[in-house]
Amino acid sequence: MRLLVIEDNPKMAALIKMGLAEQGYAVDLAHSGHDGEFMAAGEPYDAVVLDLMLPDQDGLIVCRNLRRRGIHTPILMLTALSTTQDKVTGLDAGADDYLAKPFEFGELVARLRALLRRGQGHEASNLKFEDVELDLLKRTATRAGQRIKLTAKEFALLEYFLRNPNRVLSRAAIGEHVWDMNFEPESNVIDVYVSMLRRRVDKGFDRQLIHTVIGAGYILSVDPPNE
Repeated sequence: MRLLVIEDNPKMAALIKMGLAEQGYAVDLAHSGHDGEFMAAGEPYDAVVLDLMLPDQDGLIVCRNLRRRGIHTPILMLTALSTTQDKVTGLDAGADDYLAKPFEFGELVARLRALLRRGQGHEASNLKFEDVELDLLKRTATRAGQRIKLTAKEFALLEYFLRNPNRVLSRAAIGEHVWDMNFEPESNVIDVYVSMLRRRVDKGFDRQLIHTVIGAGYILSVDPPNE
């Protein structure tokens, strides 16, 4: 899943990005309200982490502007202001959740997971398709009860497939949601990663689940298309 962090403190932004990347998320950074609003409006992020106190315009303005633009991406607002009225103001501006600084990083991740589940219609911490299952809390993957060893990027890629079963995913869509803004669309990195993931998920099983759709992308499905 691809996240945008709008935070003007470079050290704080870098720490949040590093921690989220370790959890398998693709993360882009913006250090001003203007840049963050531009990026959030122009890219298909799965969630936005938005600091309230920004140098050019505060997070409330950014949040309101995004909602006025029709951007419905879940927004988690960060702020040192923690009174009930501050929280009400942030939520009324269009934020989906509110986290006061200082915070435990584990709580930030848990709140983001909750927002992503809400946005995807998933209420559990497990994603499952046929006999493939991901535990998002323990960050484990299994097929037919057998543990699948995955890198962080492979885990993120399988998560995206499991959130979109029986749907053809183009290389562009995969790049937008699993890689960050430094991704080079001309490279073959997506094909390489899908190939590696397919070996890990399908090898040794009679029924293949990850398929190539010629000229279109890839699909997680029981019924193979014409490959």
